[in-house]
Amino acid sequence: MTKISIIGAGSAFTQDIATDILLIEGIEGGTIALVDIDAERLEIARKLVEKIIELSGKRWNVIASTDRREVIGGSQFVINQIEVGGLQTVRYEYEIPLKYGVNQCIGDTLGPGGLFKTLRTLPSWMDIIRDVEDLCPDSTILNYTNPMSAVTLLTSRVSSIPVVGLCHSIQNTSRQLAKYAGVPYEDMQWRAGGINHMSWFVELTHEGKDLYPVLREKIQNPDLLKKDPVRFDAMKYLGAFVSESSGHFSEYIPYYRKRQSLIDKHCSTGYNGATGYYADNWPIWRKENDEKIVKQLEGSLPIELAPSNEYAAIIIEAMLKNEPKVIYGNVPNEGLIHNLPGDGIVEVACMVDRNGVNPCRFGSLPEHLAALCRSNMAFFDLAVGAVLNNDKEMARHALMVDPLSAAVCSLDEISDMFEELYEAERDFIPVLK
Repeated sequence: MTKISIIGAGSAFTQDIATDILLIEGIEGGTIALVDIDAERLEIARKLVEKIIELSGKRWNVIASTDRREVIGGSQFVINQIEVGGLQTVRYEYEIPLKYGVNQCIGDTLGPGGLFKTLRTLPSWMDIIRDVEDLCPDSTILNYTNPMSAVTLLTSRVSSIPVVGLCHSIQNTSRQLAKYAGVPYEDMQWRAGGINHMSWFVELTHEGKDLYPVLREKIQNPDLLKKDPVRFDAMKYLGAFVSESSGHFSEYIPYYRKRQSLIDKHCSTGYNGATGYYADNWPIWRKENDEKIVKQLEGSLPIELAPSNEYAAIIIEAMLKNEPKVIYGNVPNEGLIHNLPGDGIVEVACMVDRNGVNPCRFGSLPEHLAALCRSNMAFFDLAVGAVLNNDKEMARHALMVDPLSAAVCSLDEISDMFEELYEAERDFIPVLK
């Protein structure tokens, strides 16, 4: 019997993932185990998943607990979507760096925000990994938690349980590119690889025609350029479109957020790069999502049984039914992309079947694109190493190699910023030596 555990079930991902699982043809029953340390949000998630099961007409059952050891035993798949202290810390991680001139839009992957999210998240995740090894050692871990590369990297270094990091940036961006280029999505071909939030569409064609000249011509129209300002500008100079939104991407490279004139020119509203967008909105989004689910449970809002573009259910279906599918996953490199570190995490096409997630060799990225990825991978390597080695200086060094912090601050300023954040978040991260 199929058993799937969702850890961090209060997350907004749960509704889409549960719906996708229930829409898998030919898998009529099983168990979904829900875990969250917030009892109230766990109860909302349990009622939601039970309602989705009822609407599907299938014979799945739900078990839920704030103690994961009570419910995850025997799972074939463990879906991670935890958040550790995010509501309490999001203002610190935006406002303290801003004092030093480090202007973040999202701040959950790289930069000061990404570093301290890593330091908060990984110790709790390591405890969960140990329970997974004990209670469901034959499972596959599907990770949705950011910082994606750091969480997946740590998992690969401390456990032999298969892990794949899942995002929706390739799915979303490929569809956006088809719209921008004015071609049918189903007929567009591409080849992409890199790291999470920085995969590069190194080839993009339609019926054998290179679409990059088309896109470069189209962005002469300022209205189109405004729709994705950082990514289109980067494409113009770097020669390839990147997989993550303009706002996220603007934080991972040193070019767009280092002085206000550049922010004004390239970083506009919302996910296109607004200053403090995540810090200002994350608590609101969480509250609104919970309120939406309550309305769905009350019947005043409908629950749509429509598939999402998330990969979790595609992997589950491919493995359980041995029907090969292709996804883009974050996996240990081990030679998949030749000019990126072999012990890091890369995002590549993967074939999935009953043997699990099988990454496809990419080859080499254009060197200038690989260099941008490597700077991010060095940050993740140091941040994960800081947690594994309980090493405060290693964490400080991670911030020193962060592209945005380095573009704005001196080493002395970065060290002071690190200390101020460390003191502010003492209640949320283990003491580092």
